[in-house]
Amino acid sequence: MHDESVRLHIDGDRLATATGETVRLRGVGLGGWMNMENFITGYPSTEELQRAALRRVLGQEVYDAFFERFLEVFFTDDDARFLAELGMNSVRVPFNYRHFEDDDRPMRLKEEGFLLLDRVIETCARHGLYTVLDLHAAPGYHNQRWHSDNPTHRSLFWTHRHFQDRVVHLWEALADRYRDNPWVAGYNPLNEPADPSGERIGPFYERLHAAIRAVDPAHVLFLDGDRHATDFEQFADPLPGTVYTVHDYALAGFADSGDYPGISRGRYVDRDYLEARFLERAAYMRRTGTPIWVGEFGPVYSTRYGGDPALDAARYRVLADQLDIYDAHGAGWSLWTYKDIGLQGVVHAAADSPYVRTIDPILEKKARLGVDVWGGVDTGVRHLLEPIEKTVAEEFPHFDPPPFGQRQWIHVLVRHILLAEPMVDEFAALFAGIDAGRARELADSFRFDRCAVRTPLVETLRKHL
Repeated sequence: MHDESVRLHIDGDRLATATGETVRLRGVGLGGWMNMENFITGYPSTEELQRAALRRVLGQEVYDAFFERFLEVFFTDDDARFLAELGMNSVRVPFNYRHFEDDDRPMRLKEEGFLLLDRVIETCARHGLYTVLDLHAAPGYHNQRWHSDNPTHRSLFWTHRHFQDRVVHLWEALADRYRDNPWVAGYNPLNEPADPSGERIGPFYERLHAAIRAVDPAHVLFLDGDRHATDFEQFADPLPGTVYTVHDYALAGFADSGDYPGISRGRYVDRDYLEARFLERAAYMRRTGTPIWVGEFGPVYSTRYGGDPALDAARYRVLADQLDIYDAHGAGWSLWTYKDIGLQGVVHAAADSPYVRTIDPILEKKARLGVDVWGGVDTGVRHLLEPIEKTVAEEFPHFDPPPFGQRQWIHVLVRHILLAEPMVDEFAALFAGIDAGRARELADSFRFDRCAVRTPLVETLRKHL
């Protein structure tokens, strides 16, 4: 399995194997596995709060039974085989630092996290799939959003050296463990960083690059731009052996978007708009002659809550145009995300599965209150949001909080925190009284052979593989 001929390196504006063969990484992100997200598996708020509530309700034994089985079945040889047969060649593997380190024992690394990574890397390699290792949730929260397991709207990572030290320490250990594994395409040290000042990310990347290179001089580094991998203005010359990673979520692919081509959030969006936006985001890579890799992109779909076939058809058109654009510019890509409960995944837990049936009451309430900032809409809470948005705009016209301004700041505070946190205990209560056997049965809802395939999405992807 450790065939050195497949090891990747940077050759100008492309990735190539040791034998010189060009490789354009095209695959999926494994969201919701080693880093859980609320819209992917259905809980409200953050992974840390969800886990704490479930532990209180279930007790340690049943809690362990559920999560051990969940981590076992969410991605297996069946999933890797499916992706390889589809024509993909890579899987981006997001993980939460909590698998490797406890907050009350900083710098003391846990073998369990490495064993999970070992397994997914080996599983992918058996099917000819590269892996990109992605630290999605870092200690201290390197961005202001739920996907870094952040229960607040503040990012402490950039102002606390201790948190940065822990990330460097973890990546030194990861690099030491995987430096000889050619099926690891490379390391993605921070997913979607959002440095409020814009001044710290460059120096931290330089420090991290030096630390990893001291251990592993060969593997490619995939460094996300600032402001959720969209802003590269802080970077001068590229660091050696580095791909600068752009995320390219389309304006016409969000949950509140309109028709396509058509108006979304007040803008007319068509293929030309998508391409112009992509080229703007990828300008640094084009200027420096480095490879372009879209580490995340992908529309959300409507079928989780009743469904709108016309809306979904528009989303597939968005996806097809994005893939055409990436083909035209030689960009690699990693679709977000592979598996979920029906919002965005290539495959998803079935609507009549034990797990989804169990959490249906919370899914309905989450949809009504719009608590998932990603994938949800605010229709049911406009009566709360409108006066707040109006007041803040009138009273603080120059207030522009990072990373995306007033409106997003308000929505995180109201929807993701104020309304979502009280719902965490309601979610956990749905599991009250189950035993270990039932917990494993619920987790088995995510087994590949029990999941549904989003066929139009697969057909769209297949044309570009």
